[in-house]
Amino acid sequence: MLWQPNVSAQNNPVFACDIDKNPVLKNFTFCDSSLDVQTRIDDLVKRLTLQEKIVNLVDNASSIDRLGIPKYEWWSEALHGVSYVGPGTHFSSVISGATSFPQVILTAASFNETLFKTIGQVVSTEARAMYNVGLARLTFWSPNINIFRDPRWGRGQETPGEDPTLASKYGVAYGQGLQERDDGDKDRLKVGACCKHYTAYDVDNWKHFERYSFNAVHWENNTLEKIAADALKAGLDLNCGKFLAQHTEAAIKAGLVEEADVDRAVTNNFATLMRLGFFDGNPSKQIYAKLGPKDVCTPANQELAREAARQGIVLLKNSAGSLPLSPTAIKSLAVIGPNANVTKTMIANYEGNVAGWVAGQKSNQVLVKMASVATEYRAGCANVTCSTAQVDEAKKVAAAADAVVLVMGSDLSIEAESRDRIDITLPGQQNLLITEVASVSKGPVILVIMSGGGMDIKFAKVNPKITSILWVGFPGEAGGAALADIIFGRYNPSGRLPMSWYPQSYTEKVNMTDMNMRPDPATGYPGRTYRFYKGDTVYAFGDGLSYSEFSHHLVKAPKVVSVPLEEGHECQTSKCKSVDAVEQTCKNLAFNIHLRVRNRGTKGGSHTVLLFSSPPSVHGAPQKHLLGFRKVHLATTQQSVVRFGVDVCKDLSLVDEVGNKKIALEQHVLHVGSLKHSLNVRI
Repeated sequence: MLWQPNVSAQNNPVFACDIDKNPVLKNFTFCDSSLDVQTRIDDLVKRLTLQEKIVNLVDNASSIDRLGIPKYEWWSEALHGVSYVGPGTHFSSVISGATSFPQVILTAASFNETLFKTIGQVVSTEARAMYNVGLARLTFWSPNINIFRDPRWGRGQETPGEDPTLASKYGVAYGQGLQERDDGDKDRLKVGACCKHYTAYDVDNWKHFERYSFNAVHWENNTLEKIAADALKAGLDLNCGKFLAQHTEAAIKAGLVEEADVDRAVTNNFATLMRLGFFDGNPSKQIYAKLGPKDVCTPANQELAREAARQGIVLLKNSAGSLPLSPTAIKSLAVIGPNANVTKTMIANYEGNVAGWVAGQKSNQVLVKMASVATEYRAGCANVTCSTAQVDEAKKVAAAADAVVLVMGSDLSIEAESRDRIDITLPGQQNLLITEVASVSKGPVILVIMSGGGMDIKFAKVNPKITSILWVGFPGEAGGAALADIIFGRYNPSGRLPMSWYPQSYTEKVNMTDMNMRPDPATGYPGRTYRFYKGDTVYAFGDGLSYSEFSHHLVKAPKVVSVPLEEGHECQTSKCKSVDAVEQTCKNLAFNIHLRVRNRGTKGGSHTVLLFSSPPSVHGAPQKHLLGFRKVHLATTQQSVVRFGVDVCKDLSLVDEVGNKKIALEQHVLHVGSLKHSLNVRI
């Protein structure tokens, strides 16, 4: 049973080495914060019995009273804000909620590394503040960096999308925001981040295939002890569960694993706690001592949640004269749809309490934030499943309005952990409701899709009566305000899709359990993600419009890159399609690309610059892949030079059929928008 603290009684943080209460502890080397981490850990581990080591291999780690070490719960979550999921974190009357940022998939759509890190910094500050009043621990199972390979995956919303470059840059930046101390001490941590999950995890529960839970006992001819031993020897340090606590000692007695393997694991675990200051005594005497309730859900943090949603929201369609709406020209507005008046939907899963909502101030719905003009609201459906649409009522208010905003999509009843989709169309009769409402509308019709994954909305894309389409993900606590900012032109959208939106036919061609990324012409398998998929899309990775027009001009880029080879290399005398990306080849093999970006529109705003490369067709290479991205803000007519550094072995390499890293020779094509530049890589 997981340890649950008495929240009403507990207002103090959990920590070891409380020398003020137990002066004897100052004689222990591991309690001496002036020493280096390794010296302290070595001292601690050698003092532990085998049983004491084993109970520190699981998330609900037991206390070691004789050494002044309390129980510690490792499992907390901070996917897009401090969460109540996981037993290590709780809310109470002391701190009733934390800032709830957009679900990760929408934040990723901002393509803004600075934003990723800033959100992490705010989350870790709020976590430390909650720790100081006994409501949180210091370790978090975040971020989720799985690749969103299948549009049906219910947890794709938790990831940064389908591209490895974006996922890695998000993971690094958010992780840095969580972990880096404000004093710059590289040996210490603000909070501990744990990236998840295993690779190829993109199926939860689809057509009776369940992969979000598993039982290792099913391994053929394996005992419980053998499984525990194999896990430890493979490098597992901490078990989120009880398995290692129950079976490790028997595995050692059976000679299946050495105590040294356990030592390695607990050494790593205690190293994390040492770096967090857990063994440095009372936190009131440490760097984050002054943080408390006043530092959670501050006005600045709430504004950052709104800004993150604004930066991520993607404008997918915008006919002339549609968005932005003018509050002076639009006198009446019909707001229709099952997601127009929601709150919980906007904060998605792995969520926390939202402080204002706890106090009954649920005022950030889309509907409420649209009320700067006279507004008529109809849900149109009882919920997002929309088994029966109330078409007539919705058409009546739409026909009388100057403009219509339809807020449709999904929620956690459609896509979530343990819940994958079968279809990627809008649920139930949502399509019917949208089409019928649009048919009677006399002005702009703005379709807003609130969802984690993409939707086949081609019917809306090609319908001229639907003048604008926006995707808002699950936009967090300030989602309604952010959407209103964009619809009424207070903010110029700059988000780009971090995943492909496929047609429904994709679900008929692709078995969700097929992990292959590359297409197979022999079977008609189309492949996965924009890097390999060969087929039609409703919207493509990187799609997104602005209220302005931006142009790109190449200022600097090489036409040829020469790869140095050692004397006598076989490729100097015979034709090669690639060379090994090894240290002697890769040294100093880099170049710069400079682009001049100009805002040619009548409205200032940010622009997302995506740099792609299409390599030669060798070794099953992707048809294109993302090298990097930049966010640049430009006023009307303003221009700026955007710079990319390209490391040939890191950015232009690929992996051959047997896993060797290679540099493909001959023509690579670099592109930004419609701008293309050929680069010849040769020896």
